[in-house]
This record gives sequence, C-alpha cells and structure tokens, in this order.
Amino acid sequence: MKALIVDDEAHARTNLRFALEALPGWEIVAECASASAARAFLETGGADIVLLDVQMPVESGLDFALELSRRELPPLIVFVTAHRGHALEAFDVHALDYIVKPVDERRLQQALERAAKLLDQRAAYTQALRGFVDPRPGYWTELAVRSVGRIDRVNLSEVLWIESAGNYVELHLPQRTFLHRSTLTELERYLDPAQFLRIHRRILVRSSEMLAVRQLQEGSHELTLAGGAQLPVSERYAAAVKDRLARPTLPS
Repeated sequence: MKALIVDDEAHARTNLRFALEALPGWEIVAECASASAARAFLETGGADIVLLDVQMPVESGLDFALELSRRELPPLIVFVTAHRGHALEAFDVHALDYIVKPVDERRLQQALERAAKLLDQRAAYTQALRGFVDPRPGYWTELAVRSVGRIDRVNLSEVLWIESAGNYVELHLPQRTFLHRSTLTELERYLDPAQFLRIHRRILVRSSEMLAVRQLQEGSHELTLAGGAQLPVSERYAAAVKDRLARPTLPS
C-alpha cells in the first residue's frame, strides 16, 4: 500500500517516514513540502493514502483535500497536524482520521490499519467525499455513512425518522440506527420535503410513516408512527403535522 507524505516541515516528514518504515505493508512513494508539489507528483504517480498537514503556506491541507476529493479515484486522507482546532473541518471533508503531533506510532498504526480495511470500499469512500464537496442537484436518495473501518450505504427510503445528536444525526431504520456526521439542518437541505417533515427542532419524520397525532397537554403533542414509535411534536410544528396527516400520502 502506497503512502504520500505532505508537510511543509522537514522534521515532521522525517518523523512520519521513520514511523511508516517500522510498519509492514506500507511503501512511502513520495515526500512533499507543499500541496503544489504533491499535486505534481500525483499527476504521474499514485498513492493509496495521503498523510496531510492542515496548515501549510500558500495552500492549506483542507483546500487540497477538497481538490483531491474531486478526483475519479481519490486517495484516503489522514490529517497529521499540530493544530487540534481543525478536527471538525477535517471530518467534514471525510478525512479517514486526524492525528495530532507529536505523532504516536501506535495511533498512526491504528489509522493505517483502518485505511487498509477501507481500501476495499474505496468506491463508497469516493461517493462520500463527493457527496459533501460537490453535492448533485436535486434531493438525495441515499447516504454514505462512515464509521470505523467501514462505509455503509443507507437508502433514505428505508429511514423512518432522523434525530439530532449534536454534530451528528441518528438515522432510524426498522432494524438498525446509524450515526451520521451532519447537523439536522444541513441534512434537511438535501431531503425531499414531500418525503420528510420536521416535527420538532431535533426530529425529521418520513411522512409515509406518520399514523396519528394526539395532544398530551397544552402545547405538547405526540406523533405515533406506523411501526409503533412515539415521538414528541413541538407546538410550532403541530399544525403542519396535522395538515400532512389529513393529506394523501405520496409514494416514496
């Protein structure tokens, strides 16, 4: 498996080289001091994984990662940086991992083991990258959900409801719940409003699953889904829920 090191600091590249050389199964194909040098190498050479610094002169690692994601078959990306503050941004471009300097060899080995497993699912990883940086026009019909060492493709037609969980959302399916890195508001932009309805500031529900709504007390309602789940309805959204229930259900 081929690794490309991209860091503007020479000693950082050296430390990564020594750490990688101690691990079996990996070959360092190039060491580059800038995104432009890495770009030039990738025009003629290939890499399975890019160990990429975040803050570099002229062009940041985050910008370069966005560019890489648009390639037909982008390499896996692991950020290696002294700056903790960019972790959320790194995962927003679907980086496989985020390692803080000084690099712990065991931590690096864990990241590379994940990369090796994920190489078999590279097509799904590519879709996940592109879905974030260059979403296609129209509403999404599926999501690529990333977890440690794997990517699952979730068909949105199977999702019963979606619930906010901080910087993540929980995708509730009949037999399983997936955790996907996105806020509810961000995800809602790509969902067909004819198929998903917000019933609470933290909850979106598939319209075809809505069975009945009842008032519990003043300003408090509860929605029952076809599968039996009962979810809170905010007063703000109660009228929209009642209106949707009164209309014929659109096919998914």
